[in-house]
Amino acid sequence: MTILLVEDDEVIRRSVTMALERYGYRVMSAGDGLTGLELFREGRHDLLLLDVMLPGLDGIGLCRRIRETSMDPVLMMSARGDALEVVSGLEAGADDYVVKPVDTAVLVARIRSLLRRAVYAPAQADRARPERHRPDDRDPALLVFGDLTIDTAGLEVSLAGRPVALAPTELRLLLEFAAHPGTVLDRQALLRNVWDYGWDGDSRVVDLCVQRLRKKIGADRIETVRGFGYKLRR
Repeated sequence: MTILLVEDDEVIRRSVTMALERYGYRVMSAGDGLTGLELFREGRHDLLLLDVMLPGLDGIGLCRRIRETSMDPVLMMSARGDALEVVSGLEAGADDYVVKPVDTAVLVARIRSLLRRAVYAPAQADRARPERHRPDDRDPALLVFGDLTIDTAGLEVSLAGRPVALAPTELRLLLEFAAHPGTVLDRQALLRNVWDYGWDGDSRVVDLCVQRLRKKIGADRIETVRGFGYKLRR
């Protein structure tokens, strides 16, 4: 697994690189956003680890540029963790974030979680097959909700016959909703099942991912149930 690390602090960059290499990851690194963008365009990476505050092109802008052509997992690092930074990073297309300084074990756990989402488990796909939404018994992997079609075997989504490009986390979130159509799913359950959090996480990652998903599949497709969570309309 190759990780692209973009961090302007040389001490942090070296320490994170050494820590990740001890866990068996191959790390490519850059000290500014423009160099990071060049490295991203030149090679293939399994995950991108981006600092928010970067010279030249900040992490938010870099994430947006990456999302123009790639759905690779993106983990943002924030020095402050304030609401504006976190929301900006998630709105730009990041899948998750950590606040520096971050414990190595926590960082690796977040990375592993993102990589698991990028390679979707067949057993999870099998669970997302409610009988009432099968359009054809000859193709049981297809789930249809109006003009929204989800291929749980091919991991493809289309809206009115046109393909929809989803980031790994967005796809996992949609599949989780599709496995329980009409059922309200609370944020903590979504954090556990989609983000693989074994502890209470920041529910803002759920809210921002739902917003991104709504923009791609239709704003009224996922309903907000105030005080409880979200549900996919049948």
